[in-house]
Amino acid sequence: MTIDNEASKKLPLVEHLIELRRSLLHSVTAIVIFFLILFPFADEIYTFIAAPIVQAIPGSNLIAIGVISPFLTPLKMSLILAIYIAMPYLLYQLWMFIAPALYRNEKRLVLPLVISSTILFYVGLLFSFYIVFPVIFNFLASVGPESVNFAPDIQYYLDFILKVSFAFGAAFEVPIVTILLIVFGATTAEKLKKNRPYIFIGSFVVGMVLTPPDVISQFLIAIPIWLLFEAGLFFSSFFKVRKNNPDKSAASKNQSKDWTDKSHNEMMDDIEIEMNSKVIGTPEKDN
Repeated sequence: MTIDNEASKKLPLVEHLIELRRSLLHSVTAIVIFFLILFPFADEIYTFIAAPIVQAIPGSNLIAIGVISPFLTPLKMSLILAIYIAMPYLLYQLWMFIAPALYRNEKRLVLPLVISSTILFYVGLLFSFYIVFPVIFNFLASVGPESVNFAPDIQYYLDFILKVSFAFGAAFEVPIVTILLIVFGATTAEKLKKNRPYIFIGSFVVGMVLTPPDVISQFLIAIPIWLLFEAGLFFSSFFKVRKNNPDKSAASKNQSKDWTDKSHNEMMDDIEIEMNSKVIGTPEKDN
């Protein structure tokens, strides 16, 4: 069986798709394993997650409006917690999928970035659970009329907890994002420093969107985002910035942009024949 040069150059794309499938299967398997371990303790897990609002509002009770909410809500909480626990492995699979596209010196960053990304994500979760949520729930309990009993639905409470906690976990990845943008040449530290005022304002906009309309909780997310951005700028100086090849960039700009030309159509036909032959076992077209 012969494979033409054009198709052989595209063969790694098929291999990358296979690698993506393998990474997804491994990630789903890890989540299922942790879920099966946590499921028997679903009620205890939800009781622990409900602690911030119960402590902030003594004597209050969570209610269940839906008929099957008392079963589905702890089940959903166990699944989300399984994803959080499996996060280090999920990040590792993500970085290993990206690794083939990196240079040798960049591949050395995979393990440190996985470790730092995981730590920052968990720090964001803990920060939201032990610092932000008590402030938010105390604020919500103080603004309502005294004649109204504050008894949130367990499903709404879970959705709120997941939204805010994940937002904090993702927001604490700001240093990693900043470093990667600089390392891969998407921007420079100098440009980011010039845009400091906009980033500072943007951090407060994010805090306004993710938290209730009180100044304290907005500061609790805006200030960490700003400080983490500054930390990313500082540590980016210790990494080597990727330099694009000007000759290769110029050559890519000079390539034809006409997707209807003969060479492009022949290349795509050859790749389609090759992929079909792997599926149904038909012989490929010989050149």
